[in-house]
Amino acid sequence: MSNDVTTVRARRRPPARVLLARIAYGIAAACAAVAVGEAAAAFVRPQAAPVVAIGSAAIDLAPTPVKEWAVRSFGTSDKTVLLTGIYTTTGLLAAALGPLAARRRAAATVLPAAFGALGAWAALARPDARPTDALPSAAAALAAVAVLLLLLPHRRPHPTARPSGPEPQRPTGTGAPGPTDAPAAAVDAHPGRRGVLTAGAVIALSAGVASGGRYLSERRNDVSAARAALTLPPPARPLPPPASPAALPIPGLAPLRTPVGDFYRVDTALTLPRIDPHDWTLRIHGMVDHPVELSFADLLALPLEELDHTLSCVSSEVGGPYVGTTRWLGAPLPALLRRAGVRAGADQLLGRSQDGMTIGTPLECVLDGRTALLAVAMDGAPLPVAHGFPCRSVVPGLYGYTSATKWLVDLEVTTFAARDPYWVQRGWDRTGEVRTASRIDVPAAFARVQAGDVTVAGTAWATHRGVAAVEVRVDGGPWQEAALAADAGPDMWRQWHHTWRSATPGTHRLEVRATDAAGAVQDETRRPPFPSGATGWHSTVVTVH
Repeated sequence: MSNDVTTVRARRRPPARVLLARIAYGIAAACAAVAVGEAAAAFVRPQAAPVVAIGSAAIDLAPTPVKEWAVRSFGTSDKTVLLTGIYTTTGLLAAALGPLAARRRAAATVLPAAFGALGAWAALARPDARPTDALPSAAAALAAVAVLLLLLPHRRPHPTARPSGPEPQRPTGTGAPGPTDAPAAAVDAHPGRRGVLTAGAVIALSAGVASGGRYLSERRNDVSAARAALTLPPPARPLPPPASPAALPIPGLAPLRTPVGDFYRVDTALTLPRIDPHDWTLRIHGMVDHPVELSFADLLALPLEELDHTLSCVSSEVGGPYVGTTRWLGAPLPALLRRAGVRAGADQLLGRSQDGMTIGTPLECVLDGRTALLAVAMDGAPLPVAHGFPCRSVVPGLYGYTSATKWLVDLEVTTFAARDPYWVQRGWDRTGEVRTASRIDVPAAFARVQAGDVTVAGTAWATHRGVAAVEVRVDGGPWQEAALAADAGPDMWRQWHHTWRSATPGTHRLEVRATDAAGAVQDETRRPPFPSGATGWHSTVVTVH
């Protein structure tokens, strides 16, 4: 009987080399699934790739506190962290799949099918979903099943299995086990070197297929040539360059106009929508008398305007980096809405992105005289793909989540009672008015500075209201007024500087606050970004030596 027990235990606890081989089989199957899914998505569309579809669904389903934690913790790398987490989780599950499928062959079919079903559901649940979006996930599941069935050894009868035919009789009077005591289960042949090498070859081949799929997808959806060939008409009334006194030559101070390459990007898109301007159309409909549809050529034929504007993200903490200033060029949005004929009772302009994202803008903020644009350029060049090429909306005075629809393809005049946009559904304030804010850029946090006179400088903004004053204080002492750079307009941030006289050695805390052009002082109470923007005075700690 002891031999039987030993055999059963050996079957339940395979040698380490067998276990490692089975783990390699599972990982190979997962790599094949990802690779085939990426390759299939190149012929469908990038958003349909299983990992991207699942990641997008995770973003949509994540509670608002989780989203805010991700932005706060990882900044603009949050999407990379999410995708890395999905790949890591997939790898761990795959490592468990191989050994499980070796013991329960049904798992080799059921679990990859479940993965494929999850990817297909995630792809089809997107607002802009197409029926074909399920195909990459289905192909990925089939690839995983095929690789597992190829790599897992065929089952053979257990060497001590009961033979077929009449059961032989055990001799009486002996304690020796007979054939009837042997387990009848079948076992897997031990994985050989060939199986492990095959798994390694599948993994290597999958890496090549995945890279090729991504490359093909980029080529098939590339709009860089169309963007480079685009000739933008000049504005009907060019704005003069900002007066030189508006920009202070202080090292470390954020520039008056943010270089496009440094402009922040916060959105939910795991893959950037790529729209050829020749295929782009914009529909204005809903509560209007005359629905309007424009091609990109129609848009460029309109009198274009320029706007110097500081755009900020509601997710930015006090003193945070998600703010930037540029010169936008675009078609006046109010004129297009008047052309469509807005009906009485409408209070929301719902913008829809090509990937299904919805941004709701209070209609009164578009029609009250401010320069609201359908922007086609920033800093004198066509919009970068990451910032909404070929067209996005820009409405001064509001955070991006209620004013800046990137990759814009649809505008619906409606009401907040009828339609909640993406972020309002998740508990954010529907208005999104930018709060007065100020930030210390110089000296940097925890900097070491020389004793004596120290330059303190930064930026302040209250878009569409303007900044009237900035004050600085040291270690909770009296507020001292800072010197402001020239005013470049109420929609742009304003640089400031202050000389901290006779700074003494030690650790000191600097604070800043701004007053807007209406006379309202920046709110001191520290609040997180959710649900309507962070408040509080920015502070920094420096060491004087």
